[in-house]
Amino acid sequence: MRLKILIFSCLFLTGHALFAQSGYYEDAYRFGHVKPSGSSRIMGIGGTQWSIGGDVSNIAGNPAGLGFFRTSEASVSLGYSDWKVNTIYLDQNKSYSTTNFNLPNLSYVMANPKLDLGRSGFKGGAFGISIQRIANFNTEYGFFSDEIGNTSIIDFYLQDANGIPESQIESFGITGLAYSTYQINPIIFDDNGNVINNPNTYDSFVTGFPFQDENVRQEGNSNQITFSYGANFNHKVFVGGSLGIRNLTFSSIKTYNEEFPDGPLISSSLGERLYINGSGINLNLGLIYKPIDYVNLGFTFQTPTWYALNEEYEASMTANYDNYEFEQEGVTLGRVEAVSDFILGSYNLNTPLKLGGGATFFLGKNGFISADLDWVDYSNANIKSRDFDEGPDNQAIKSTYTSTINYRFGAEFRFNVLRLRGGYAYYGDPIANSEFDRSTNQISGGIGAKFNKFSIDLALINQSSKGLYSSYQVLDAQNNNIGPVTELENKIFTGMLTVGFNF
Repeated sequence: MRLKILIFSCLFLTGHALFAQSGYYEDAYRFGHVKPSGSSRIMGIGGTQWSIGGDVSNIAGNPAGLGFFRTSEASVSLGYSDWKVNTIYLDQNKSYSTTNFNLPNLSYVMANPKLDLGRSGFKGGAFGISIQRIANFNTEYGFFSDEIGNTSIIDFYLQDANGIPESQIESFGITGLAYSTYQINPIIFDDNGNVINNPNTYDSFVTGFPFQDENVRQEGNSNQITFSYGANFNHKVFVGGSLGIRNLTFSSIKTYNEEFPDGPLISSSLGERLYINGSGINLNLGLIYKPIDYVNLGFTFQTPTWYALNEEYEASMTANYDNYEFEQEGVTLGRVEAVSDFILGSYNLNTPLKLGGGATFFLGKNGFISADLDWVDYSNANIKSRDFDEGPDNQAIKSTYTSTINYRFGAEFRFNVLRLRGGYAYYGDPIANSEFDRSTNQISGGIGAKFNKFSIDLALINQSSKGLYSSYQVLDAQNNNIGPVTELENKIFTGMLTVGFNF
C-alpha cells in the first residue's frame, strides 16, 4: 500500500479539511477523466462525435456510426503536444514546458454493406478496431520562492504525529521519516517533570519559517484498444457496440525543499517516487437515428472502466543541521538521512459511467453543424483493495467530487475536396462546493482534403484550465488548510495529422 503521501493533487484542493491522505482518491479523477478523442477531422470540430457517422473515431466514440461506412478505411494519426504550466506562489511566477510526440490513433474499419435491392431492413454494417491514446500524463510543474513561507512542513509532521506512540512512529509514512531525521521529537516529560513512557505527543526544536521550493515531474499515458461493430437498418437507425481494453502507466517524482535562514536546521529535502501501471475493460453502446435526411440524433452509454492497478512507492528524506547538540539523545546532528521501505500494492478502480447525446444538422453537400452533451458523476467512482483500507478514500471521492455537464460543438464546411473546420469544447469543474473554477476550455480548428481513395486532415487544438496545488496541509483552529497553495495555469497545444485510405 502507498504511504501517507505528502502531496495533494493540484486539482483537488477545496479549502476544507476532509482529505484522504493516502492519495488514492486522486486516481479516481486522474484515470477516470477522459476527453473524447479520435481523428484529426473530429478533433478539428472540438471532439464532437456522438451523432456523426462514417469516421474512424466511431470505433471508440459512438460505435453506431460504423453503420454509415460503405467502403473500408484505414487511417493513422501523428500527434505533437506542448504542455505549458505557469505557477504562482507568494506572487512569484515560474514557467514549465513539456513537449511530446505520439501516435494518437491507428484505426481500421472493414465495411460490409448490403445492396439496397433487398427487402430486409438490415443494410449491413462494419467492424472496426483502433488503438487510441486517450490520456497524456507528461507534464512538469512546481514553485520557487525567495520569500519566507507562512508555515513549514514540520507543522504538518507535528499535526500528523499527534496521538501516535513513539514505538510506532517510525513506520508512520513520511512523518516517520521526519522523526528519524529529528525534525520532530517526542515530548518525554509531563508538566510535573515525570518521564512519559512511550509518549504520543511531539514538538520540534526547529524555529522560524523557511524558504520553500518544489518540483513535480509526471510521465505516462493511457491507451485503449477497441473492437467495435455498427449496423445499419433502413438507413434510418444505426446501432453499435464496442469493447475497450485499456492500459495505463503513470509515474510521479516529487522533490520538496525547505531552507531555514537561522538554523539549527539548515535545510531539509523530501523526495517521493510513485509508479502505477495496470489495465482495464469497458463497454460502449451507441445509437444514431435519422428522423429526416439532414438531421442525425446520437446517443451513447459508456460503462465504467474496471481497472486492476499495481503501484510502487518509496520516499527519502534528508535534513542538514549546523552541528546541533541534541541533548535529549546526546548526539550532534549534521547530515541525517532516512529512507522508507519499498512498497508494492494493488487495487481496483471503477471509474464513473458516462451518458452522452448529440445532434448534427447537414447543410446539403456544403458541410454540417454538430453539438454534443455529456454527463459524468465523478463521485460515483470506487476503489477496492486487499492491501489497505479504502474507506477514507471512497469517502473523499463522494465528498470531493461532483457531476459535470460537458458540451462540445463544431462545424465543417466543404469546398470541392477541401474541408475547413472549427470547434469548441467545455468540460465542467469536477470539484464539489468549490469557489475556484477548474473547468477546461478547448478551441480547435482544422483543414483537410478528401479524394476518392485518400484523405488528409490537420487539426490544431488549444486547451486551457486552472488548478490549485497544495504541497501539504496544516489546519488552523477553524479546521482550514493554511499550508502553501500554488495556483497553476495549464495551456496545452496539440497538433494532429491524420492520413486515411479507402478501399
